[in-house]
Amino acid sequence: MSVRLSKLFGMDIYTDNAEYKGKVFDLVINLEKGKIETITTEPLKVRSKQEAKKIIKEKSVPYRNVKSAKDIIIVRTGKISDSEEEEVKPQKSYYSSYVKRR
Repeated sequence: MSVRLSKLFGMDIYTDNAEYKGKVFDLVINLEKGKIETITTEPLKVRSKQEAKKIIKEKSVPYRNVKSAKDIIIVRTGKISDSEEEEVKPQKSYYSSYVKRR
């Protein structure tokens, strides 16, 4: 799957069970690995650290759960397998940076 980061902003996010999750607002990127880690549906910049953690927990989607991204983003609803989870296990710099919407 290959898509420009700028195309992701504002895209609708749906589960594979057709449940609407929200629109892409921010992307959390691991700069060391050069990979998107998380998609958030609310801004992180204007929040306190506690509120940002809450948004990441409740209003975000791990990018490893993304099945497809073209006109909309489709994400898995079920638990990913252990082998997939080990492959994408975060390091200490999990939330190294994020790209804000312009």
